[in-house]
Amino acid sequence: MSTPFTPQVLTAPEELPDNTEFWTAAREGRLLVRHCNDCGKPHWYPRTLCPFCMGETTWKASAGRGTVYSYSVTRRAGPTPFCMAYVTLDEGVTMMTRIVDCDLDTVHIGQKVELTFTPTDNGPPMPTFRPV
Repeated sequence: MSTPFTPQVLTAPEELPDNTEFWTAAREGRLLVRHCNDCGKPHWYPRTLCPFCMGETTWKASAGRGTVYSYSVTRRAGPTPFCMAYVTLDEGVTMMTRIVDCDLDTVHIGQKVELTFTPTDNGPPMPTFRPV
């Protein structure tokens, strides 16, 4: 049985001083990823200190393209089915997100996806991904 995508309004994230730049970029339609100033490695979940070498980090723009690493379609958690996924960005980090704008029965591991943003209730849009 095919499950069409139904747009949802997501709960707004909490904006804190250490993630203000991230959410400001999201409002502008850009995804930022933290990179270490010392070892150069990108990482997700964003932290002010590198999880690999404890160096200082800075935000850098992501190209917004990636591949579905793993996913789960949830059909019973509420009135609208949705797809949670781990997407490995072309920059090398893997982030948890939602897959949107597609028939949920067509989502598969290895699928190429691109960045889009889904509205939230009274907050910045949430980075999500759709099939290319």
